[in-house]
Amino acid sequence: MRGLIVDVGGVLVGPGSDFDVLSSVIADARLRGIRTAILSNDPGGPAGEWLRELGDGRLVDRVVLSGDVGVAKPDPRIYRLTAEVLGLQPRDCIFVDDLGVNVRGAVAVGMVGVHHVDAAVTANELAILLDGDRDGKHGGQASTW
Repeated sequence: MRGLIVDVGGVLVGPGSDFDVLSSVIADARLRGIRTAILSNDPGGPAGEWLRELGDGRLVDRVVLSGDVGVAKPDPRIYRLTAEVLGLQPRDCIFVDDLGVNVRGAVAVGMVGVHHVDAAVTANELAILLDGDRDGKHGGQASTW
């Protein structure tokens, strides 16, 4: 896999999240050349500035906020757009979200979906998916869906 896309609310922050654990997974992925993004249904505007500040390598490479681009998860266009801003095809990306409907939306456009319930479980799932590339193998269609 060449891309890792994560939601914020319910994944990086909020119930079931552990920012330290998941930010470490993101940092490791970036060190390995995997492109990273946050994809959030945040309304954007001035209140979304704290999220935008996580981009440009501070935490992830890019931040896509639905309020800024005019389309929201689970609309297929937002997953394609996020892959595009990373310079990737959807099939090259893993998408992590706490809402099953959003994970299913990502899988429908060809991404590998991880349904986040617990930070340790998500970190383990991502390690499995991303380690496949270390062996020269594609992450395949592994998914929790």
